[in-house]
Amino acid sequence: MHNLAIALHSKGYKVTGSDDEVYEPSKSRLKKYDLLPEKMGWDNTRVDIEIDAVIVGMHAREDNDELIKAQDLGLPIYSYPEFIYEQTKNKCRVVIGGSHGKTSITSMILHVMQYNNVDVDYMVGAQLDGFECMVKLTENNSVAILEGDEYLSSPIDRRPKFHLYNPDIAVISGIAWDHINVFPTFSNYVEQFEIFASKIATNGSLIYCDDDDEVRNIAERARSDIRKIPYSTHEHFIEAGLTCLKTDVGDVSLSIFGEHNLQNLNCARMVCNELGISDDQFYIAIGSFQGASKRLELVRQTNGALMYKDFAHSPSKLMATTTALKRQFPERELIACMELHTFSSLNIEFLQQYQGAMGNADRALIYYDPKVIEHKELSPISKEEVADAFATSNVEVYTESNSIIDELRKLKWTGKNLLMMSSGNFNGVDFLKLAEELL
Repeated sequence: MHNLAIALHSKGYKVTGSDDEVYEPSKSRLKKYDLLPEKMGWDNTRVDIEIDAVIVGMHAREDNDELIKAQDLGLPIYSYPEFIYEQTKNKCRVVIGGSHGKTSITSMILHVMQYNNVDVDYMVGAQLDGFECMVKLTENNSVAILEGDEYLSSPIDRRPKFHLYNPDIAVISGIAWDHINVFPTFSNYVEQFEIFASKIATNGSLIYCDDDDEVRNIAERARSDIRKIPYSTHEHFIEAGLTCLKTDVGDVSLSIFGEHNLQNLNCARMVCNELGISDDQFYIAIGSFQGASKRLELVRQTNGALMYKDFAHSPSKLMATTTALKRQFPERELIACMELHTFSSLNIEFLQQYQGAMGNADRALIYYDPKVIEHKELSPISKEEVADAFATSNVEVYTESNSIIDELRKLKWTGKNLLMMSSGNFNGVDFLKLAEELL
């Protein structure tokens, strides 16, 4: 939401906003553009008939005073994705959907476009080097690159966000059940991607991962008036801890690694081809791509050890990220730490989906906070139930973040790599300080 506020301010709109709390880095960025509210909290006197549009974020509730007044005044009210669509409806919209990889794919496309001096509108859910604001909306650009999240649009609009973008070019990178509080069955979750595919414009394109059976089935059932473009893992090799692409223009060294990222990269290449970027232009650009924030992001490196952090929290993401780091450095012991933090991951029924997800780590340290379970009003889970769900002998379970950090402090790190995975922060751990201390 703060990126959207800055983007609209940059476009010349008068932007105001409210929240009950604004955290960093949003706070500093809003302050820089003089967009930070003078005081926190909700105040319906801020809402009047002069407002042209109200954009409702997921943090506001249905009974929010400002929202109720906007409804009473009959003001145009948009969810975030609705407003993004309104701003891009006359452009070619590229929407990157999928349970995993969508942020990385979107970031790769933007990197290649910027490298080749192709100006596009965009919206992506992670910070990217070379981009100050992760939303850009202009009058003149003809293409918009949008990350298509399947979560709900707003408290008063229960449709998945990516159903509202109506893509000209759509991507489905993979399907792995998530958000069980919204999509209670796997078939219900898969249905959302079928609907997404049905929204592709006539004569549009669907770029899909051919290695995913569910995605391939959706593509096969999709309308016949769209182009269907499959992709899989790009041909590559690993040498001395470095991943290189095999291409017609020679070997291309990468800063990123992991089979999932090689899939993401090939998808980004297909999208760029559709937008007029040649393979030669793509390969020259992608070699300098450093990765998106919190996606296998290097925290610290020494001669004998590395620490990475990753946003991974779902079973498929854990497996992909853990496997990637172990394969990249097979001679090093991998200590992988993961925080169960989301509604799905802390649900005893969904927990069974994690079977084998961290089997490729030498040690897998799992942390969860029973207070978070209580706050989410879920049934309690025990350490034994968590260990049984992951179902590999390398798993150790902790319920206090200090305990898991203390365990890491006991280790000698030469010849070891550390991977920290969570959509949270292990109850306030500063990853950079931890890396400096351990390594």
